[in-house]
Amino acid sequence: MTNKFGDVVDTHPTGDYMSTYATEESPLGFSDTDPLLAYQSVLEALPHMSWPEALATIEAIEENSSSAGREWTWEVLTLLLDRMYDTGSLRRSRWLDSVEASLIRTTYAARHQPCDGFIGQMAPGHRPSPTSENQRIVVDARPYPPEGTDSLALELVALHEAGWKRFLILHCRGHRFIGNGFGPDTSDVEIDVLGAVGDYLGSGSDGMRITMHGNAQDQVAQIHKTGELVVHGDVGQCYGYGAKGGRLFVLGNAAGRPMINAVGSPKVVINGTALDYLAESFMAGDPLEGGGFVIINGMMFDQRGEMLSLETPYPGGNLFSLASGGAIYVRDPHKRLSDSQLNGGAFTEMTDLDWAVVEPLLQRNEEHFGIPLQRLLTVDGEVASPAEVYRKIIPVKSKMLHAEAAWAGHAD
Repeated sequence: MTNKFGDVVDTHPTGDYMSTYATEESPLGFSDTDPLLAYQSVLEALPHMSWPEALATIEAIEENSSSAGREWTWEVLTLLLDRMYDTGSLRRSRWLDSVEASLIRTTYAARHQPCDGFIGQMAPGHRPSPTSENQRIVVDARPYPPEGTDSLALELVALHEAGWKRFLILHCRGHRFIGNGFGPDTSDVEIDVLGAVGDYLGSGSDGMRITMHGNAQDQVAQIHKTGELVVHGDVGQCYGYGAKGGRLFVLGNAAGRPMINAVGSPKVVINGTALDYLAESFMAGDPLEGGGFVIINGMMFDQRGEMLSLETPYPGGNLFSLASGGAIYVRDPHKRLSDSQLNGGAFTEMTDLDWAVVEPLLQRNEEHFGIPLQRLLTVDGEVASPAEVYRKIIPVKSKMLHAEAAWAGHAD
């Protein structure tokens, strides 16, 4: 059995899935520990842990919120939920389930025990006032229908109108349009989403930052204007349809027709790959003059969390079909992509000016996903130059215009 990208799906994954009771004491201590150091200590010890020890470690992180605060536990557990790493003999999916369950328990408790960082919505329509700009409101999605006049999406808009700027959504089950309808100039809004989100996440966003802690569905970031949208997983069909700007990051893969009809200056990183018609009818100007572009890294992660290159960075066809502006930068050091996969696009030289616009986005990509920029530039164990690793694709029309401009300059 294969998935939509042609990869074999292992229906009998390795790893021990029989979780039992936690041991009485965690093998790790976390008092007075920086969240990042706590996360790193778990990563170092986890491959050697049994299930009872692993569960005790999660309990210790959760219990430490009483002294270090919920924000500390939130930071540690979201890193453990979002990042890729070695889980040793433990089945990764079961481990992540346990991490997410602990994260939900910790934040959901803010309904009855609010703190400076979190307060819980008691019931649909309950709209308390924030005590500070940094406080998050924790919203349980389960009582709300996926769409309609009583939907979660409209409740979030009402909470925003009541003064809320930071949101944590728990237990999503197909809820659609999250982040829609907030209006213009929402650069002070942050939304974190846990669960199985529905379509149109972050569509029409104008400045807010949305983080999806898992996979997303279709029509993510449709007509996205500004802001940042981060997906710690895969995205569905028509990702970024008609996007006009902002920065979009995907840890995994995008399904068919991502970034079609995009205009303006959207800047996108897809760390996996995409299916057919990537950036069809892309109209995003010249990336060297502030226009938009897409980066395809063509990477995957193995069972130990190690990053590997895919056999090909883009398996489909009709790449850049009917495009008239923008560019695609593909990590393709072994030149696996061929002209036959392009339809309206052409390979051109990757210059230092191109790297000057690509590098900052890949640095931000590293901040979100822990994917080192140096690792992306490493080929067969050696660090290579950006021009040796990445290939630039532009619309054929743009290539012709560049040639004409160069000829005209030479004629003068």
